Amino acid sequence: MRTVVLGASGNFGRRILRALKTDPKLELIAAGRTGADPIDGVCPVALDIRATDFEERLSALAPQLVIHCVGPFQGQDYHVTRAALTAGAHYLDLADGRQFVAGFSAANHEAARAAGRLALSGASTLPALSSAVIETLREPLVSIQEIDIAIAPGQRSPRGVATLEAVFSYLGRPFSWMHNGRWERAWGWQELRRIRFDIGTRWAAACDVPDLALYPQQYPGLTSVTFRAALEVGIQHFALWILAAARRAGPPLPIERWAAQLDRLASLLDMFGSDRGAMRVSIVGTGHDGARHRRTWQLSVQANHGPEIPCLASILLARKFARGEVRAPSGAYPCIGFLKLIDFEEEFARWAIRTRVEAAAA
Repeated sequence: MRTVVLGASGNFGRRILRALKTDPKLELIAAGRTGADPIDGVCPVALDIRATDFEERLSALAPQLVIHCVGPFQGQDYHVTRAALTAGAHYLDLADGRQFVAGFSAANHEAARAAGRLALSGASTLPALSSAVIETLREPLVSIQEIDIAIAPGQRSPRGVATLEAVFSYLGRPFSWMHNGRWERAWGWQELRRIRFDIGTRWAAACDVPDLALYPQQYPGLTSVTFRAALEVGIQHFALWILAAARRAGPPLPIERWAAQLDRLASLLDMFGSDRGAMRVSIVGTGHDGARHRRTWQLSVQANHGPEIPCLASILLARKFARGEVRAPSGAYPCIGFLKLIDFEEEFARWAIRTRVEAAAA
């Protein structure tokens, strides 16, 4: 299967390319803005998603699958999706932008059906992995009422400017999440809370992510869906909290433009952090006994392998596409229900990623 990886030289694109290049079922094309140097042994092509002739140049490559890794997705439109479908290719992306993923199906479903192709958005940590975890956690329950998700990256893990731009896009800006049975206003990188991960307890702050919009539709009866991120070095975490509070107060701070400079500043704090990261998904639901139960999935990772996690869903799905194992009707969907948690287990083992589940009364 001829597969074009857009943004192949980036933080996530390079990892996806490395994982897929040895698969005999996949013919990889590494696409980047310059196309100057080989990427992990794969000869690149120059392909800029912002170029006026992008659609024509993508079609000329005759792709069967396109993996879109060029972030940030906050503020992007769907021209890359449309170009992939026009070229006759299936489509995956690693989008973490709430509006992008939540609006993906409505904007692209008819075009995907007409092309006879499958287009999936959010083939990454959210919502592909988080939804697989939730489905596993809810198996012993009759219904679920609360979902609480948090991630905790290692300080020394590669961040990527696009990832920082994505976070900064909602820093100090309002968004809605379901809390206590109603939609409430939250503020990006505010709403601080202490969260216990397997790697330790950290302060965590609210983030605007696709899951907040998707899961109330996916699971009728939910009363709360929250998501937070927890940085390792406290001074860095609270510096962002202060920037968010300043923007919330009114000044239109162009924080996204400072991403590269703030990344360099953050690197100065690496000596105070580690290479350990974590993820936590916790649900509260009603069991067959009528009682409320809390079930929590914990993930921990070391050796700066945390950035591998957002890539796993796209890697797994690309392999499934190549082997004809994706048997869903054509159309455009958020990436929910296309992978099971067991699908991730082999990749978890490859990167020494540990997971466990704990249960308690709620």
